[in-house]
Amino acid sequence: MLRLSHMGFLVLTAIQFILGMLGNGFIGWVNGSSWFKSKRISLHDFVITNLAVSRIVLLWILLIDGVLLVFSPKLHDEGIIMQIIDVFWTCTNHLSIWLTTCLNVFYCLKVASFSHPMFLWLKWRVSRVVVWMLLSTLLLSCCSAISLIWEFKIYSVLGGTDRTGNMTELFRKKEKEYKLIHVLGTLWDLPPLVISLISYFLLILSLGRHMRQMHQDCASSRDLSTEAHRRAIRVILSFLFLFLLYYLSFSVLTSSYFLPATKMIAKIGEVIAMLYLAGHSYVLILGNSKLKQMFVAMLRCEPGCLKSGSKGSVYP
Repeated sequence: MLRLSHMGFLVLTAIQFILGMLGNGFIGWVNGSSWFKSKRISLHDFVITNLAVSRIVLLWILLIDGVLLVFSPKLHDEGIIMQIIDVFWTCTNHLSIWLTTCLNVFYCLKVASFSHPMFLWLKWRVSRVVVWMLLSTLLLSCCSAISLIWEFKIYSVLGGTDRTGNMTELFRKKEKEYKLIHVLGTLWDLPPLVISLISYFLLILSLGRHMRQMHQDCASSRDLSTEAHRRAIRVILSFLFLFLLYYLSFSVLTSSYFLPATKMIAKIGEVIAMLYLAGHSYVLILGNSKLKQMFVAMLRCEPGCLKSGSKGSVYP
């Protein structure tokens, strides 16, 4: 019989997995169908589509990890299964976080307005900036996965030897190093968090300047530029709130090797991680005109709601 804590964890995991798959699957399906029909896709839709695909992979990884954690703790903690999960999780997690950061930078450069030469230089080259960020993201994700595979190789070789005398001491040292690498790996997620914070504050400053200008001109505060600022700020602020929760849970989860009640901490961390992956997909849907229109129409079961390629803003 499963304990109540196990049952609650599995129920929460299943609910968030279904919601996350529906939200991210909807984004991927709408943009993918439009891409397939028109043979072209905007940079914004390309980033969002890849972000949705990466989160679908992460949701599957967390689901498998959660099931193993409950039904086969020993298999979860050691062996090739744990290594495969860690490699896929590390690579896809870095990719997902940096894709979200690319999206925040895109919103900031498209919506915000400043006269500083450096900002104008970036704004005029927004597509090139985001493309280079995407290439760097892919390279960083591959490097993190390769470094983890190399560490696993050493760990496995030592684990397969007769652990006597100095070999036992060396194995324990490598085991501690491996766990420490996992903890320090959370630092890789600080740069995208800082970049997203900078994007958010630039949008806030830009909105403040725009509102003051509108007040001086006695114009309406409901113009298109103001609404674009507000929508972009809502999307990035929602991301920051969810990401801070996710980063906290991820930090605790990776530090669980050195904390008591490891299994319970791992369960709480996985639930919060799934909340971020599922919740932010709906933030993106509601913050994008095209996706929001199709999503609302689908919920109302309106005829023709599943036809992709409808007109709408490509960014908040």
